[in-house]
Amino acid sequence: MSGPQAKQIELTKRQRVELERIVNKASSKQADVTRAKIILLAADGYNNQQIANRLEGHRETVRKWRKRWAAMISNLAAAEAEMDDKELNTFILECLSDQPRSGSPGKFSAEQICRIVAMVCEPPEEYGRPVTHWTPKELADEAVKQGIVESISTRHAGRFLKRSRSETASVSLLAAK
Repeated sequence: MSGPQAKQIELTKRQRVELERIVNKASSKQADVTRAKIILLAADGYNNQQIANRLEGHRETVRKWRKRWAAMISNLAAAEAEMDDKELNTFILECLSDQPRSGSPGKFSAEQICRIVAMVCEPPEEYGRPVTHWTPKELADEAVKQGIVESISTRHAGRFLKRSRSETASVSLLAAK
């Protein structure tokens, strides 16, 4: 299957060294390693399908990262001219990072989530609730009453309950005598 010619990637010696450093560093994020490998293989002349096959990934992923790298060439050149190796490595990692995704931000802050989860860990009786176990409606009402959130749907409160449930073992974990 032929298509448009992939953008040719040319790396400077410093860029190649920094990309190889990312690939070989044990603490590098796996996504960064994969993306760095894509750029290195593209610079070595492999086409998108060959890179995808070699990395056991998708051609569209290779195409996306090759295109992003090509778009950053002038920024990379400017950065390389004024940055030391450590700064260049950080800049290259920024180039390999995900772009912000669309969609609305989370509705609740980390503190609000922690407070709701902490409330779920306590018996409802401690809050003056006439039930023995939290229900989504009781939890939503109490979160608003406590001033943790201005509003929360019963369904969303139910998600907190679902995530917080601990599962009991189906068999006894104690050895029988």
